[in-house]
Amino acid sequence: MDDLVIRMDGVGVRRGGNALVSDVNWSVELDERWVVLGPNGAGKTTLLKLAGAELHPSDGTVDVLGERMGRTNVFELRPRIGLSSAALGSRVPGDELVRDVVVSAGYSVLGRWREEYDEMDTDRATELLDLLGVAHLADRSFGTLSEGERKRTLISRALMTDPELLLLDEPAAGLDLGGREDLVARLSALAMDPEAPASVLVTHHVEEIPPGFTHALLLREGTTVAQGLLEDVLTEDNLSKTFDQDLELQRSGDRYFARRRA
Repeated sequence: MDDLVIRMDGVGVRRGGNALVSDVNWSVELDERWVVLGPNGAGKTTLLKLAGAELHPSDGTVDVLGERMGRTNVFELRPRIGLSSAALGSRVPGDELVRDVVVSAGYSVLGRWREEYDEMDTDRATELLDLLGVAHLADRSFGTLSEGERKRTLISRALMTDPELLLLDEPAAGLDLGGREDLVARLSALAMDPEAPASVLVTHHVEEIPPGFTHALLLREGTTVAQGLLEDVLTEDNLSKTFDQDLELQRSGDRYFARRRA
């Protein structure tokens, strides 16, 4: 139990009479890197909000970093979780400097105000921006960045507090081919670092799964299709069920590619 960073038992979420997720049982251990895969409306983002202590379940129990949702102070828990998402990005002031977007994670705020940061903080922010390939943008305003540059800045921010759990919601969405491939390579290097936190990456596309990710959870209409070790779960049959299409799955090295069968 001490090795579990996420544990969900019989979890359901309902809104307006609609079930967003139903009867999900899922656990993530310290050294695991999970991809959550499924079509639009499958419940992926809902699951990530539960894992990020941003949402409480309607049914079942959710434990994150040893804390039970509904019985813990989520404002104390959230700084232990690194989160990168489009929703978070939309809340960043356009005139905020990239360096400040990252360093302000230490106070769990968006938009630097009167917080004081020491040299160690700013050095770490610069180091993380460099890790994601955007250190040269540190003095640019967030609103002037491309979609890919914003995604990398937000991932740098997610890592700023040295989190115990890293949650990435569609980090490659909206990127061109070159941007996607560069980001996948950087996330792969992070995944293979034994000092990196347990990670969960949400995506629609198998092509965006970075090498080094170990497990997969496949969702359709809020329910689990399959879960477990990536190489066991990511099959043509499971993928076809997940997307309700007759799909052909190919593997080249540690990368996956899928298309509709002709």
